[in-house]
Amino acid sequence: MSADTFDEPFLDEYAIELYGWILDNRRADLGRAARDLGISREQAATAFKRLVRLRVVRVDPEDEAVAWAVDPDAAAVLRTRPLHETIRREQAQLDRLLHDFDLLRNRFLRARGDESCTLEVIPSLEEVRAALNRAAAECREEMVTMQPGGNRQPEALEEAMARDHALLSRGVRMRTVYHHTSRFNGPSQVYVARAAELGAEYRTVHDLVGRMIIFDGHRLAFIPLCDDGNGAVAIREASVVAFLHHVFEHVWAHATPFHPAAPEHLGEVAKEVDQTIVRLLAAGLKDETIARRVGMSLRTTRRHIADIMRLLGAESRFQAGILVGRSLACWGLDDAAGLPEPQGPCAHDMVLRLPGG
Repeated sequence: MSADTFDEPFLDEYAIELYGWILDNRRADLGRAARDLGISREQAATAFKRLVRLRVVRVDPEDEAVAWAVDPDAAAVLRTRPLHETIRREQAQLDRLLHDFDLLRNRFLRARGDESCTLEVIPSLEEVRAALNRAAAECREEMVTMQPGGNRQPEALEEAMARDHALLSRGVRMRTVYHHTSRFNGPSQVYVARAAELGAEYRTVHDLVGRMIIFDGHRLAFIPLCDDGNGAVAIREASVVAFLHHVFEHVWAHATPFHPAAPEHLGEVAKEVDQTIVRLLAAGLKDETIARRVGMSLRTTRRHIADIMRLLGAESRFQAGILVGRSLACWGLDDAAGLPEPQGPCAHDMVLRLPGG
């Protein structure tokens, strides 16, 4: 097989026009062809080389001025045969690999006990993805998800879109809760809009405690592996999964529908996020914990905290926590369930920064 098999000279408009000219004139007079077609001599020469390499034009070996156009179907057989043979070999290898992996998968599931294994630790990210894809393929009724964090990578969203499309096309109901900050993430906005058109439902909250995915009500749940962002725990014990599902329903009931990024909607969620940061700061939580709870980058969260410290006149984060704690009444934080706008001298004008900035 020649080295240029995978570097085919794809035709442009000049080559196609020149092919027609040679078909009509049976000549290899590139100067005349260039004049007739209104192109340069160099463009005609480049197009001619491409046609010859594709074997759709042949030159008379005894008279180089004579050339003729070849039936494209006949030329296609000659030029594509090596590629077809390569594809067949690669497909045979792929089929063999998939067969071998299927045998190993069956052995793996038998050793795990499949559905009888109520708790399974999945240590690596690759294995977690494989388990999620398997669970999604077996899902028949509903998938619910809590996804903390405001920023999601486009690559991850594209992978999720393919999986979600397959679920939704089977009539599986999909509901997802994000952090409010996801409303400010461009890729997330596009993803939600695309999936919502297919029937998926999305809401957001200002505070999420962790990631969770549940398939088919009480059948299977995934939660993160403690102290390992790449691992997960698969739970099949019906009572535990049912409890986690009730937690999701509680969060869903208090969440806000994911509307388009209109100013009035963003203003409301911005206020909720700001108020949540104040509440968590007053509770004495670390910056890292606050960032995780509100779904922001650590740097963005610290800028919010710096704004709060400036408004309070605090010189340290510790002092700010004390001052906020003493100012709960004027911040409207007496009721832990609600966070109205601050009142009196501590009213502020903070603006929510774009997450991840």
